[in-house]
Amino acid sequence: MIQKKLQKVWAQLQGRKPHMPHFLVRLHLRGIRGIRDLRVALDYPVSVIAGENGSGKSTVLFAAACAYRVPGAGRRDFVPSSLFPDYCPKHGAYADDKSNATIEFDYATPEGYQAMQWRRSKGWARSFLGRRKFAQPERSVYLRTDSTLSNSSELRGVLSMSRAKSAPEETPMTAAQIRFAEGILPFRYSGVVDLTSLGKRLLVASQQAGPSYSELHMAAGERAILRLSKEIAQLDGALVLIDAVEAGLHPWVQQLLMLRLQELAFRHDLQVIVTSHSPSVLDSVPQHGRIFLQRDSSGAVSVRPAYRDVIQNALYGRSGDALNLLCEDEASEGMLQGVLDFLLPALQINPQSVLVGSDAGAEQFPAHAAALRKFGQIGSFVFVLDGDKTDTDLHEEIQAAAAADVPVFLLPGPDGPESWVWYVLRTLSADQLGGPGIGPVNLHTEMDRLDAVYAPASDGPAQIAKAKLDDLCVALGRQLPDLCRVVARVEAERKASDIQPLVESLSGALHDWREARVQGA
Repeated sequence: MIQKKLQKVWAQLQGRKPHMPHFLVRLHLRGIRGIRDLRVALDYPVSVIAGENGSGKSTVLFAAACAYRVPGAGRRDFVPSSLFPDYCPKHGAYADDKSNATIEFDYATPEGYQAMQWRRSKGWARSFLGRRKFAQPERSVYLRTDSTLSNSSELRGVLSMSRAKSAPEETPMTAAQIRFAEGILPFRYSGVVDLTSLGKRLLVASQQAGPSYSELHMAAGERAILRLSKEIAQLDGALVLIDAVEAGLHPWVQQLLMLRLQELAFRHDLQVIVTSHSPSVLDSVPQHGRIFLQRDSSGAVSVRPAYRDVIQNALYGRSGDALNLLCEDEASEGMLQGVLDFLLPALQINPQSVLVGSDAGAEQFPAHAAALRKFGQIGSFVFVLDGDKTDTDLHEEIQAAAAADVPVFLLPGPDGPESWVWYVLRTLSADQLGGPGIGPVNLHTEMDRLDAVYAPASDGPAQIAKAKLDDLCVALGRQLPDLCRVVARVEAERKASDIQPLVESLSGALHDWREARVQGA
């Protein structure tokens, strides 16, 4: 159910984006916290920045907080000198390096596209890149880092409220703010009050069927959600920045929170940027809302393309001890599923123990292998290349990046999996295809027609085969992966088929994986 709600709000929010009055389009960081040269593009209104520890997630978030002049903020709020302070004492041997640094921004504003730069030489100063009569755009900005009461000095300050000579100021949360919290937490509140005294704040909640209690007695998750609801539920047109958004929250609650944030963004023209290590948070935004940062062996930080689910799940520990098969596209994925349909029952392996995923472009496989090796997951992966990669160096590049003898197999078909499936279809009947609603004569007649239609095409054999197979799927009323799966399953049973080398290699990999699980049990 929540996935359907997420997909609905994804479409709504993407359609709303061109009509948002303010949008931070791009950041460019140089010389900040060890980041030499990093460009981060923001496409979807709710962005999740992910990456390993030390990859620069919080640095990008704090840089975004410097993008706007914030109405009502102090002179030293939301500026680089405060968010990126330096330790530079007059005496002593140790100090932070204060080399030149810049943070550049590209904006969409009601006045059109604008750009601005913060530049540090001796101190920080704004620059509008030679444009006259430009000013830093104004926008409300909300920045949340660690908002728990785990810090002992903060806790002592809050407890001092009880010793104040006058009663604290009371600010009840609005219905909209309480509704935001109740949409995420399993509670029904009769009221929530924000108490303010001596410069400190304390929330007190009253449940409809229970006592009143302060946030000193709240779980970390309830406290975080109530504070967040109090502070952002009624913002309008703001830039919302949250560091470690999943802190203290159950994975299910993380997804609910991300759903509510996107609904708020749609209704109130918010742009939201969060950092996270949580796969549940990443799954809650579309692919173009996920920003993965990586720091290489030289220390350089860059944005890499978003991981596909099979890799993301492995890197974030959600694959368990499953064997993962990574191939190039949905046609290849369908063929692998067909071979597994034949092998798994014979080997008595649970289908849920073997995961198949695709990633467009085998050129990325060496980079994936390097990331999987770095996070200790390379031993659970098998890489499967299309047959047209036979005469390339990809096999060696993958193994070099993995620093191990990782299995790399080939699908049949020198012109790609679609051309092989097209060829095999000539030998199959409608019954073998599972009753697609078209008789064997009509099947071959339709294939003859498509051969004639595409005969003049000047594309390569692989592209022509893809186009023909797509058109045939429409005529059969089938999805491409499903058709490839059926063809591969039928051929896997046929000993003379040229898919047998893959069947034998995959059978060996499955046997080795199962033996490793037994030995490790």
